[in-house]
Amino acid sequence: MTSTKYTLEAKGLGKKFGSTVALENLDLAVPAGEVVCLLGANGAGKTTTINLFLGFLEPDAGAALVDGIEVAKAPFDARKRLAYLPESVALYPKLTGLENIAFFDKLAGRERPAAELSALLRAAGLPDAAHKRRTATYSKGMRQKVGIAISMAREARALLLDEPLSGLDPSAANSLGELICRLRDDGCAVLMATHDIFRAKEIGNRIGIMMQGRLVSLLDADALDAREIEQIYLAHLHEAGAGDPAERAA
Repeated sequence: MTSTKYTLEAKGLGKKFGSTVALENLDLAVPAGEVVCLLGANGAGKTTTINLFLGFLEPDAGAALVDGIEVAKAPFDARKRLAYLPESVALYPKLTGLENIAFFDKLAGRERPAAELSALLRAAGLPDAAHKRRTATYSKGMRQKVGIAISMAREARALLLDEPLSGLDPSAANSLGELICRLRDDGCAVLMATHDIFRAKEIGNRIGIMMQGRLVSLLDADALDAREIEQIYLAHLHEAGAGDPAERAA
């Protein structure tokens, strides 16, 4: 295995779509056991960053590395170390939660017994009574928990999350946030894109503020309260001329 002190690392990472700069010269490193939240409006570069780590996009400059492996050069090896949770988890609606995780487990080359897969769903916060229900009946929060359980089954070293809390009620968002923190405490490196300042403060060890494709600030979450983070965000927003200075990220 490649030896590196960072599980996720961007080195001068850049991406353009035609003449539009989506990401410019990003330098960012996430070690094991840390959550970095990328905070910013739509178009700030958060999703582009995640897609570059996933190998869904080719960089125009720099490199995205997973465990020291350059994604663009060895995407399969890099992806084996990653799990991904999008804003809306795509599950097979006619299959139960247990059948979904069994299907994805088999795709990954494993075939764990049902009891072990149920234990993963339980650890992700999905009630036992829901394990054998079709996922078409699930709430968004329940689908997100199945997605987390699938990520746990992959035993990934890094977790990438793109707006995973969007549209969840406060209870479901809190439950998912606690689960992300547990994965961090188990040694997972987590990179999460979000609009939500409060949750970024609650979950993240560090908070990166992104504006117009650039990382303009990287904050220690423990050193600031949510109001201070918001003020820093709004100051950058005003400086960038990216919108109404009274606009909230959350």
